[in-house]
Formats: sequence, structure tokens, C-alpha cells
Amino acid sequence: MSSKRNQDTSKYGKAEALATTGLSATTASNGPVGAPLAGTGVVGGSGAMFDAIAERYDFINRLMTFGIDQRWRRLAIDALEAPAGAKILDLATGTGDLAILAARRIEGCTVVGIDPSVGMLAVGIGKVKAAGLIKRIDLRHGDACQLEVPDHFVDGVTMGFGIRNVQNRAKALREIARVLKPGARVVVLEATEPSGWLGLGAKFHMHVMVPRVGALLAKAPQYRYLQQSVAAFPAPKRFAEIMESSGLHVIEVRRLLFGVAHLWIAVPSGDDSPQPLQA
Repeated sequence: MSSKRNQDTSKYGKAEALATTGLSATTASNGPVGAPLAGTGVVGGSGAMFDAIAERYDFINRLMTFGIDQRWRRLAIDALEAPAGAKILDLATGTGDLAILAARRIEGCTVVGIDPSVGMLAVGIGKVKAAGLIKRIDLRHGDACQLEVPDHFVDGVTMGFGIRNVQNRAKALREIARVLKPGARVVVLEATEPSGWLGLGAKFHMHVMVPRVGALLAKAPQYRYLQQSVAAFPAPKRFAEIMESSGLHVIEVRRLLFGVAHLWIAVPSGDDSPQPLQA
């Protein structure tokens, strides 16, 4: 675990300036994450990739999750069990859906949302302003692998549909463990490969329909990436093990809609020196 940040924390009370810096990190193969998209110079999962589809991203999420992703986000916020007035950190905030829901569902909380895509943040800032929440939500450009946030500082961390796009997932999870207050929760919401007979239709949707719709919308490489990144993401049990080895104690894993998505709910394990994952 990294050393404590010696910095003035008073400015963070109103969700101000939790800026981060970029970090280039590589680990063992995460499928298409970090690889150039076919026919482009853009890296899969990067901020630049999401810049290209920022205006359509909310539609993509509705398409990939059968339109119930907002319900899953509400489940994620409620699973935080954050107190009134909490400081919430929303990683891979994208267009701000989770940040906005947190501000609406947790009384008096402030939210800092961090994302590597300037295009996604631009859309999100517009949504935050339209929701009248600009004083409680601060969206910032940055990297989940290197957070300029003091140790044991936030009351909750959320990450929705973002961890699969992080090349060094273990490093991001260790950062989450570092910034959480003792006993505070992180809730990760991620799309996963459906399983079982009832999941066959959902799997067909993910593997066939989503890329075809993407082709029609002239952003075929990005849409193919989104499907491929879901297929390459670790199985729910394996990802829980990665969280455990990264300084987080998983207290619950929830399977959503035949496994189309999962929620992982965890708290800091108290281990200041989580063991690095083997390649």
C-alpha cells in the first residue's frame, strides 16, 4: 500500500478538485483491453476510444443491458449503505449516471467522478448541470490506477461498467482499498458473460446483435471491443479473488439477469500490504 498523502483535505468537503494524473500500466493479457482497435490507432478501453462514442454511450449501455442498467445502478448505490453527507468517489464515471444517482439517493452527499475520457466527461457535465447538482458533483479527468486522494478518506467508492477497461485491475483495486475509510464499501457493477440455458438469448444479444448495431452506427470497432471485453472479463468468482488479493474483502456477489451483469460488494481487508497478483 502506498504511503499517506500529505495534503490539505479541507477542499474536498464540497467535492472539489480530486484530480488525478495519467498512468500507463500493463499487466497480463486482459483480452482486447490495451490492444489497438482493428483499423484504428486507438487503444481498446482507453479514454480516446470512449471519446469517439461518448455521444452514444448511454444508448450503448441501454442496448447492452436490455435497458435495465439504471435499475442496476440504483442497486449499486443502495448497496453502498453510505451515511448522509458521505464523500463518494465514482471511478470510470463516464457520463455521470452513477454519480447523479448517488447524489439523489444519499442525503447530502458529495460525489467526485473520475474518468479518462474527456468526451464522456463533457457529456456528463451537461447532465449534472441539467440535474441541478453542479454544487454536489465534481467530474474530473483522471486514472483509477493513481488517485490523488488521501488514505482512508472516502465513505464509499462506486465503479460501474468500467473495471473491465482497466489494464492493471489489481492496481486500481489497491487504490480503492487505500482511499476507503475502514469499513466503508466499494461496489463494482460490471457486465459479464451470461450463463445457463436462460442466458443463451442474452449471450446471442451480446455476441451478435451489439456488434451489428455498432456497425450500423459506423463505430463498429468500438462496439466489437465492448462485446469482446465482456467475454474476456474474469468469471465472477475469479474477479472476487482478484479483489481479495488486492486488499478488499468481498462480502457479497450478486448475479443480475442470468449473469448479464454482477455486483461485487467489498470493504477494505485491513491488510496494508496486499500481495501482487501473478501473471
